[in-house]
Amino acid sequence: MKADVTAKGAVLLGKYVACDASENSRPLRVVTHAHADHMVGLRQSLRTSEKVLMTGATKDLIDALRGPLFLMSGYVETLDYDRTLQYEEEHVTFFRADHILGAAQVLVEDAEGTRIVFTGDFRIDQTPVLDSDVLVMEATYGSPSCKRSFGINVSNLLVSLVEKGLKHGTVYVFAYHGKLQEVMQILHKAKVEAPFVVPERVFHVSKVCERHGMRLGRLTLSGEREAKELVETNSPHIGFYHMNSGSKVGSDSLRIYVSGWEFNSACRKVSEKKYVVALSDHSDFNGLIQYVRRSKPKLVITDNFRVGHAQSLAKEIRKRLGISAMALPKK
Repeated sequence: MKADVTAKGAVLLGKYVACDASENSRPLRVVTHAHADHMVGLRQSLRTSEKVLMTGATKDLIDALRGPLFLMSGYVETLDYDRTLQYEEEHVTFFRADHILGAAQVLVEDAEGTRIVFTGDFRIDQTPVLDSDVLVMEATYGSPSCKRSFGINVSNLLVSLVEKGLKHGTVYVFAYHGKLQEVMQILHKAKVEAPFVVPERVFHVSKVCERHGMRLGRLTLSGEREAKELVETNSPHIGFYHMNSGSKVGSDSLRIYVSGWEFNSACRKVSEKKYVVALSDHSDFNGLIQYVRRSKPKLVITDNFRVGHAQSLAKEIRKRLGISAMALPKK
């Protein structure tokens, strides 16, 4: 079989490529983007792979998250979108994926002309659909119950909620890296007039995003005097923190959790000062099915290693599109 997903999460394409987890038998390791579940075993890959491939933006994000010395322990080569690297008789090309900064789809073309595609994580909206013979795809929201049809602009709703909260003081936004910066960009574009306060790691990730063209507004480090005074006086400002910090800061302020795991409403009120806003950087079920339909593969493999609904998606692809599909690894 020309593609597979191993028990350790490596997406194997053709003879030579392993994506998003380590696989010692493959000379090329690809990192599709800088989220932890797609950097599995990266330290090992840096030791054992001939080349570790990623976009320039992904490299810069990993430098910000892991420190600039981390990637220096191996041979890293950056590959721009729409550029092709040849290894033996196979060709590897990256294409844009609308997810976080630097995210890439991977196309491997083998000696027989077979097109083997791995989508990585993506939103269908601005992701080019690649023609494929074998398609490996994410399945985060692969259940038919994971559909978003709110009939409302979620970005506008988010802006309104933040502006309402600022009238009473501090607003905290919790999300994962990449999503946090997307929220900053939305609020900056909407001309929300309030200081943006961020901890050090979020600051460094944000500066990478700015270097690659995102416009986020002026950021103040949470440890600086100005930020501390804003917090102490409950002056209107927005604190941006990683999702894992949700229990550590902002307990007395308006708290907004930005999550893709919301399908019933664009904004869910949890308590008087806690809301969940459904802003996702993954396709919902309809978007995943749409990608398969337009890609026209002969075989689909759904990623059953990472969190999601791989078995359900494979079943629905077989039923709705009549295309052979399986979830791997088998569990």
